[in-house]
Amino acid sequence: MCPSRERLSTMLKLQLSLLAFLFLLVVSLGDASLLRTRRLSPSTEETVETYNKYYSYVELTERLQSLARKYPHIANLSSIGQSVEGRELWAMRITSDPSTDTPGKPKFKYVGNMHGDETVSRQVLVYLVEYLLAKYGEEPRITELVNSTDIYIMPSMNPDGFERSIEGDCSGDNGGRNNARNVDLNRSFPDQYDGTATNPEKIPEVMAVIRWIREKKFVLSGNLHGGTVVASYPFDDSASHQRQGQYSQSADDILFRFLALTYSQNHPVMKTGQPNCPDAMDETFKDGITNGAQWYDVPGGMQDYNYLFGNCLEITVELSCCKYPFASELHKEWNMNRESLLTYMEKIHIGARGYVKDNISGAALTNVSIVVEGIRHNLTTGKYGEYYRLLLPGTYNITAVAPGYAPMTVHGVQVMEGKATELNFTLTPLVTDTAGSITVSTSSTVIPSEENKNSPSLPLPEHHAIQPQEFRHHNYADMELFLRKYSSEFPSIAHLISIGSSVEGRELYVMVISDSPMVHEHGEPEFKYVANMHGNEVVGRELLLNLIEYLCRNYGTDPEVTELVNNTRIHIMPSMNPDGYEVATEGDVKGYKGRNNSNNFDLNRNFPDQFITITEPRQPETIAVMNWLKSTPFVLSANLHGGSLVVNYPYDDDKDGLNKYSQSPDDKVFQQVSRAYSQENPLMHNGRPCEDLYPSENFKDGITNGASWYNVPGGMQDWNYLNTNCFEVTIELGCVKYPLAKDLPDYWEHNRRALLQFLHQVHTGVKGTVSDSSDGTGIPNATISVAEIDHNITTAHTGDYWRLLTPGIYYITASAHGYAPVATYAPVSEDKVVVVDFRLERLHSDTNGQAPPLSEKELRDLIKDLSLGQGLDELVKSSATENNFRYRPYKELSEFLRGLTLNFPNITLLHSLGQSAEYRTILALEISNKPRESEPSKPKIRFVAGIHGNAPVGTELLLEFAALLCINYGKNPAITRVSFRTRIFIIPSINPDGRERAVEKQCNSTKGFANINGIDLDTDFFGMLSQPETRAMMDLILDKGYTLSVALDGGFLVVTYPYDKPVQSVENEGTLKYLAGVYASNHPKMHLGVTGCSNNGQSNIPDGVMRAAERKSHMGSMKDFSMDFGHCPEITVYTGCCLFPPADQLATIWAENKKALLSMLVEVHKGVRGVVTDKSGKPVVGAIIVLNGGVRVFTQEGGFFHALLAPGIHNIEAVADGYQEQRQEVVVSNYEAATSIAIVLDMDNNIFGLPREFVVASAAASMTALVVTACIIWCVCAAKSNHQKDGFHRLRQHRDEYDDEIRLASMGSKKSLLAHEFQDESESDEETLYANKI
Repeated sequence: MCPSRERLSTMLKLQLSLLAFLFLLVVSLGDASLLRTRRLSPSTEETVETYNKYYSYVELTERLQSLARKYPHIANLSSIGQSVEGRELWAMRITSDPSTDTPGKPKFKYVGNMHGDETVSRQVLVYLVEYLLAKYGEEPRITELVNSTDIYIMPSMNPDGFERSIEGDCSGDNGGRNNARNVDLNRSFPDQYDGTATNPEKIPEVMAVIRWIREKKFVLSGNLHGGTVVASYPFDDSASHQRQGQYSQSADDILFRFLALTYSQNHPVMKTGQPNCPDAMDETFKDGITNGAQWYDVPGGMQDYNYLFGNCLEITVELSCCKYPFASELHKEWNMNRESLLTYMEKIHIGARGYVKDNISGAALTNVSIVVEGIRHNLTTGKYGEYYRLLLPGTYNITAVAPGYAPMTVHGVQVMEGKATELNFTLTPLVTDTAGSITVSTSSTVIPSEENKNSPSLPLPEHHAIQPQEFRHHNYADMELFLRKYSSEFPSIAHLISIGSSVEGRELYVMVISDSPMVHEHGEPEFKYVANMHGNEVVGRELLLNLIEYLCRNYGTDPEVTELVNNTRIHIMPSMNPDGYEVATEGDVKGYKGRNNSNNFDLNRNFPDQFITITEPRQPETIAVMNWLKSTPFVLSANLHGGSLVVNYPYDDDKDGLNKYSQSPDDKVFQQVSRAYSQENPLMHNGRPCEDLYPSENFKDGITNGASWYNVPGGMQDWNYLNTNCFEVTIELGCVKYPLAKDLPDYWEHNRRALLQFLHQVHTGVKGTVSDSSDGTGIPNATISVAEIDHNITTAHTGDYWRLLTPGIYYITASAHGYAPVATYAPVSEDKVVVVDFRLERLHSDTNGQAPPLSEKELRDLIKDLSLGQGLDELVKSSATENNFRYRPYKELSEFLRGLTLNFPNITLLHSLGQSAEYRTILALEISNKPRESEPSKPKIRFVAGIHGNAPVGTELLLEFAALLCINYGKNPAITRVSFRTRIFIIPSINPDGRERAVEKQCNSTKGFANINGIDLDTDFFGMLSQPETRAMMDLILDKGYTLSVALDGGFLVVTYPYDKPVQSVENEGTLKYLAGVYASNHPKMHLGVTGCSNNGQSNIPDGVMRAAERKSHMGSMKDFSMDFGHCPEITVYTGCCLFPPADQLATIWAENKKALLSMLVEVHKGVRGVVTDKSGKPVVGAIIVLNGGVRVFTQEGGFFHALLAPGIHNIEAVADGYQEQRQEVVVSNYEAATSIAIVLDMDNNIFGLPREFVVASAAASMTALVVTACIIWCVCAAKSNHQKDGFHRLRQHRDEYDDEIRLASMGSKKSLLAHEFQDESESDEETLYANKI
């Protein structure tokens, strides 16, 4: 019998609510975008995508028109022409304000269905249109892409061919590939080798696209096809037209490969390089990309035409093995291609971009050629003078060339990852013969002949320098004409460049003055003056214009000027803030009007800072200067200001933000160059500059440390020093910021000698060339380091360098990746520069294809130095400590460890691991630069001794080892750096009770071997029933953060590696044996393999290394526990035949083991290390790192891991719950620091091992079935309830119905029927319900 309608209704509502909740929960696990319900009015329902059908031409037209009507603010539909049969070639334009042509947005296009029977692209591009329109304003990524890009999408270039094609035709046997006149559209474009022979009347589709390409000046494009799964890039054919295998390389080959990889690596099938197409199962493509002609020759292809005859870079993407798959495959194809389509579009914003305009009128210049040096492919500007040049990250020389204009070249353009570098050109009309080109020049490999470096002959024996004649304030227009005048009047030594523009578009001019001003000459230092950074501080602006005039007019006649110009490349920027200057007011003493740029930002607070984060947006003036500095190897610089009279040197701020002395590593050099200026200024060196305005200011010798004066975060001088080779000071030129013009001659007189004397300082210290010893070529980016000065500089493009130093003797090292470092002493004098050249020898086995480590360069170099040659031997000699060896009882041992923590509190921390059976504390000493902080990125090494109390030699060795590390920290550079980068744990005695009972000079006695309970601790690593000493060590081992463990024991002369238990094979045995071999090879006796131990039957051990079980197998060892549960390799070192030798032998045993112990500190920095994150950058903690399919380590806090591996090639797998597995191959060297890798995990889209979509669909079907079943039951019961009532007498009257219900209710039991039969009408609903449940 069914319950009453009311009760049943209530129950079913609860059940339906629960089912609905479960349904929504399961669906939420799936792809929300697949099952998202759209709420549409009846008028818009036609735009709901079903992903289950192909659109005919009519349906395609209706859908595109509907979308354009629905999204008029970002979508505009137009036809670029018609097909042979008169069908429109629709193109959907998607961008903000699509009805207008707005400059500043590069044009992108996708073209699909060029071959009519290759149909996946046609549908996928419709889905892309819908996705962009629907997600605009909802997803930031899509919104930014649409706002910043002019996107054109043509779903079908061959609508006639599509109409003739047949669904399910995978190989194209049924026609439809060609257009209605049977012409292959992808063989009909003009070809670079053969031209075109196709009649234009037969290919209206191609002619329409050609006109479209030429009109729009697209920047990037994708041509979508079908027939396999690969991304193909130009060139599509070659001059020989060899059918296959002829790689036809374009000028942008590397860029094209990058673009093709961008698509393929975001496609789950394409990136594998194995399409597995039924008709070509053996066809593979490395990384899922191919050069077109190498695959097969395609003359007259569209992608080559785009590149050669348009501004556009285009690749061809084959989307599916089947050309016209059934519509049921479309949803899958969209899902596989969506991310690739979007990511590829985003690459339109890489490289360099900007505008080209007329220098006189400011008008935009169209069809100007943009030339990138070294890439023989140019493009031209559009109607607004705009250009977009796609480039990979790097440094480029870029020229703008137009007929009737002087070309402008920008050298050293830095293209970074991400958004394009802004680079504008202003071209000067060729009006007269003196109008020179405006060129930004930086690094070059041009090396002048020696005669060019000589001063001009016959300088006048008695000469009075020509002084500037006109003193006035120059506004921007006046300054610009002044600069152009001197650039044209003295073209052999003066060259005007612009490094960028201000907020309001004023050029940031720099005058380069040298005997070869357009290029960097090898061996010649680069110097710069920058002024007017604060727009209302104008004295520097006028002084630098005076200096330009002075240098130009005196060159060739004044010996000092001639020498400086011939031997220095001098860069002079009169105004870094021309906008601020224009609003400043003459006579301003200490105001702020015009100080900031037009965006009201202080440019001298706008540079990245070492101590704090500068939150204000980086200004165009700042960016321009930073790019300029990065592109030119400047050596010395001054930033000219006003408001006081002093030379201010780094640092300008400190970490606490206080006004206190903030010393740089080159403090002495900065003081020297600062005094060189101040001593030549008759007022500045007195140190009492502005007594009327600032009576309390007093600067000794007229110089000051910046932060000591006042704190300036974000200053330019500190950024110079910390991020480039350049040493910069800030010079305050006078108490009045904007003095009257009549006072300018006095300022020149007070500063002209100082300006020249400071310039001379660039020729002090050390200079030279770092070159390859085999061929003499210069080595760029080699590091020049000076001992005891923690600031390195690097060599320029041709290997030349300049290092400013004060007089003295210095130990200088030159190092470069792939070369052995070279060091020498250099005596530096006061009056001239010292030339020190370095010739480095290449390390032929250096690279091995390793990824560059992430650790600091000093550590990499140190590990290499200590691993090669005599590095470790030198460290042993340089780290000697006085010692008086003796055996220490437990009390003295404890006091010794506590003494280390008292004497070296900043690098030591004493841990209590637990207590022995006799309640002695088991101590562990941690040595690190930050022992109280968790530093998961550092390798962690454990040194353990005394597990057997009758073998205390290891205990004494570790105590001495701890003392050596502490005493040498801060004194010995190698030990300091290694300790700084390592977490070292030393546990000298695990079994202190046994040690107290052991007897000295007993080589074979077992007294003290076990703990007080008679248990051999090295057989007790099992579980909670273990001894207290064992439990303490197990807790330490289970920390799982250790990279390596070294245990010291006695009674033999050998190193053993896991396992102690008898096993048939050992995973990762090569690595374990290698680690043991490293220790043995650094021991003078052990590596010989001759133990000389009469108490042991084994006397000849190859290389002094053996598997532990081969010596004496047993269960429950510390070594095995460390391997199996701590995931840390442990080796055991047996230090000698005698268990407890006399104390007078300890010094000898220490000498034998010192180098080997130090080698372990070096070895722990090798292998492979890295970090595991998800795609959002969040660290994945607890991920399993599987080494070569066997041994596992786990990621720690921050996602870090470190695993030691033997030299060679290894496979790394990363596994984590909820993520897809990732695999990498790494190469490990025996002398390099750890190979660093970054592993990014993707979410696992499977549920219960099945595809997420399948589970979601199955769950939805199951839930639907449950709901339907529940509704049927409810309906049946509701119908029956109209004919029944509760009670015994109703049962008799309706016996037939009752019998029917018994037959229907299969679950009803005899017991439940009796309960109903004798139910009293007075029973409550609750009682009835209870009875039903019995």
